[in-house]
Amino acid sequence: MPDPAGEGRKSSFAPVVDVRTRLLILGSLPGEVSLAEQRYYAHPRNRFWHLVGQAIGCDLTALPYNERLTTLLAHHVGLWDTIASAERRGSLDAAIRNEAHNPLADLAATLPALRAVAFNGAKAAKVGRRLLATSPLTLIDLPSSSPAHAAMPLARKEELWRHVGDFVR
Repeated sequence: MPDPAGEGRKSSFAPVVDVRTRLLILGSLPGEVSLAEQRYYAHPRNRFWHLVGQAIGCDLTALPYNERLTTLLAHHVGLWDTIASAERRGSLDAAIRNEAHNPLADLAATLPALRAVAFNGAKAAKVGRRLLATSPLTLIDLPSSSPAHAAMPLARKEELWRHVGDFVR
């Protein structure tokens, strides 16, 4: 649980994957709202569930959280984060300090159907590309679904995110 001041060491959640996972979407580190609710992408203005839902052809925003995860897995999509833990005040990636990384290559090696890894935002891409540099997987940089990344219009984000659906069909 995050401390009231929003400071201190934060940790990522367990990966959401199974042996059928073809596409792994990696964020950087859960924000304060997600940590408080213990749910991936819990901030109400984060567009993740909308964007990935469009990519797989499902309205994930209408589903309860556990059904969202079940639906992602049924569509061969997994979730995790590039950062296992870090010090961070608030939710911004720019505030991440003293980070420890998740063992992405180790996880990828356990997923026989994995074809691609998509990075949700620049920080996830920077860390993830370094950790998967020798991987034969397709690596995809996506614009962040975070409300902090509002410079890009939603229609453009939808266009870029839609392509990840090709890896799960």
